Amino acid sequence: MSLRSNRLAALLARAPQPVLTGYAATAAFTTYFCMYAFRKPFSAAKYEGLTLLGTEIDLKTAFVIGQVAGYALSKLIGIKVCSEMTRERRAVMLLMCVLLAEVALLLFAVSPNDWKVVAIFINGLPLGMVWGLVVWYLEGRRTSELLLAALSCSFILASGAVKDVGRYLMTNVHVAEFWMPAATGALFLPLFIVSVWLLDHIPNQTAEDELARTHRERMDSLHRWSFLKHFLPGMLMLLVVVFMLLAYRDFRDNFGVEVFAQLGYGEEEFALFTRSELWVAFGVMGALAGLNLIRNNKLGLLGAFCIMAGGTVMMGVATLMHDAGLVSGLTWMILIGLGSYLAYVPYGSVLFDRLIASTQVVGTAVFAIYLADFAGYLGSFGVLLTKDLAAASLSKYEFLRLMTYILSSVGTMLLVLSAAYFLLGHRHHEERELPP
Repeated sequence: MSLRSNRLAALLARAPQPVLTGYAATAAFTTYFCMYAFRKPFSAAKYEGLTLLGTEIDLKTAFVIGQVAGYALSKLIGIKVCSEMTRERRAVMLLMCVLLAEVALLLFAVSPNDWKVVAIFINGLPLGMVWGLVVWYLEGRRTSELLLAALSCSFILASGAVKDVGRYLMTNVHVAEFWMPAATGALFLPLFIVSVWLLDHIPNQTAEDELARTHRERMDSLHRWSFLKHFLPGMLMLLVVVFMLLAYRDFRDNFGVEVFAQLGYGEEEFALFTRSELWVAFGVMGALAGLNLIRNNKLGLLGAFCIMAGGTVMMGVATLMHDAGLVSGLTWMILIGLGSYLAYVPYGSVLFDRLIASTQVVGTAVFAIYLADFAGYLGSFGVLLTKDLAAASLSKYEFLRLMTYILSSVGTMLLVLSAAYFLLGHRHHEERELPP
């Protein structure tokens, strides 16, 4: 079933490239930005003094683990579902995912405290497939870096913005903390529906797109296993890095309220999350958009690895500077956020798009993205349990600082090794460059 209007689709098919790029970037940005209103607002509340089933596990930690578990399972399911999804079913699937997530948030509001973990698990279960469904519209194009940079910018900004909306609802409108996530989602639902409708009108790849970036095909199980075996050593190194990266990103994101408090920033600080993530979003978007200037796909792949390794190095340097008193707590949070997103965002966008374009393997970047995301959310699940069960004596800030040093050193080493594997160990079709 398609929601498309033939008139709008025909207009976009004839539109100049800059107009089409702006349209696609806006539709993708707004769609994913709105999705975050169903995923992240719950983390704006502290749920202080509450534990799970009388154990040592904080109730908020249990909520984060529950949603991450649902999200991770969604990524596992998405390896098959999203890589095989037909064009005609994408828009309806996007709407179904978000409507189910909102129903789960209503259950979160009315359920007993311990059962709220089940509700937030159900909330994460459909949302993990939204990214892949949106990327399907954007990958394999001459302007994919610009489009995927805009999409990546959406979740960096949205994470902070929807938490600020949630805090506003609790502080100024006096919405109860357990009802706040559903209320935030309801505010964004109409815009999400309109955004999906607009997104579904983006035209398919043109002949010029396929010449520059290789034709993208749905992947059955045979193609998926073939891709994995072809790149196995490099993929394993990348999966170890993303295992650490996504755990780090999620910990910083979900416990940002507590970390900022331990750094001396009070709840009265206006739009604190939006202010910190705005710099991160602009930095990541600029770096990724710059890759669009590299027409050679092999050099573009090298550029993606340089951005990623530069991000992990930045995290370590920023923490050393903060320890020495050279930067403030807010600046440190911005720099480690920028570094972690520079290292992580290419996994969900340009890294695998350029890899497929350069090596001309059959398939879609969505499969590799979802494989990486599944590994990453397993890491997030493990780190959350480790913090409360094995490192309970450390504050959220101290634990984040320790994670930063580990990720910066190990992650940089593995990214350099994996770059050498992919760039030197495989044949690249350098003659396929972007046409001027």
